[in-house]
Amino acid sequence: MTAPAPSSAQPSVALRQKLAGLGRRRRDAADGGADRGILSGHDRRKRGVRVSMAGVHVVLFVGLVVAGLGPLLWLAKAAVTPTQDTLSHPFELWPNGIDWANLETAWNDIHIDQYFLNTIWVAAGSWFFQLLIATTAGYALSVLRPKYAPILNGLVLATLFVPAVVLLVPLYLTVLHPPVIDTSLLNTYWAVWLPAAANAFNILLVKRFFDGLPREVFEAARTDGAGPFRVFWSIVLPMSKPILGVVSVFAVIAAWKDFLWPLLVLPDPAVQPLSVRLPAVQSQTELDVFLAALAISTLIPIVLFLVFQRLFLSGAGLGGAVKG
Repeated sequence: MTAPAPSSAQPSVALRQKLAGLGRRRRDAADGGADRGILSGHDRRKRGVRVSMAGVHVVLFVGLVVAGLGPLLWLAKAAVTPTQDTLSHPFELWPNGIDWANLETAWNDIHIDQYFLNTIWVAAGSWFFQLLIATTAGYALSVLRPKYAPILNGLVLATLFVPAVVLLVPLYLTVLHPPVIDTSLLNTYWAVWLPAAANAFNILLVKRFFDGLPREVFEAARTDGAGPFRVFWSIVLPMSKPILGVVSVFAVIAAWKDFLWPLLVLPDPAVQPLSVRLPAVQSQTELDVFLAALAISTLIPIVLFLVFQRLFLSGAGLGGAVKG
């Protein structure tokens, strides 16, 4: 007797395998969705894959902590460690105790307090003028949009291709003999603030963000009788907090660490910032006191990032405004 032929109502083994594979793919697509990466949801449920992924995450986290926080933590430790302990046991935690007097000596004897205040003045003025020029220029190019806006946009973009070192000599001569006022700006903070304000990168960054703001809001404001200044102050700036935070962080950190330009235009030690004075006093200062001075100089950038981190991270993608 011959075996009965398989009924058409019962699927074959190959067909059942295909259906099972299709079901698994559908479940993986439902689990992963739009966020599916290299591994599917089915692979992620495997114990070996979960253990491997957890190990990779731990290694990456430890590596980022060591690379990012390691130098700062070592500097904080060395700031209150005697010189001999730092040289003989650089990675041990205070083998002969903590020397808190290093911070007081760095603050008073090296006059870190004066240079610290000078740095705050330099950073605050640079922040204000960079924010002023970036927002007003970005507003003019993105929202007001005059007929010559494409030409201005091209000229601003072209300045990014000019190396900064090429501009040092003409910029220094301009500060030494500025037009119109005919009064040298050397040893004044204007010599640092004004060149810092002409930052094409910030202008294009703010313009791109303003391009994503909803135009309907501007049209409604103009219909209600709001002028350009009212639109800028009451509508554009309140909607632009993320990009303002990003530009603020960039401006302050750039001014805080700038060395060459303040060294050229601020030759008087009484008005120099920390970035210029600390290398000058290094050869005359004990190592532990100098490291304490370096630790003090890092406080403001760290605090600034902690304050603006939400605005910085939310605006780093430059996704534009939320339209309702």
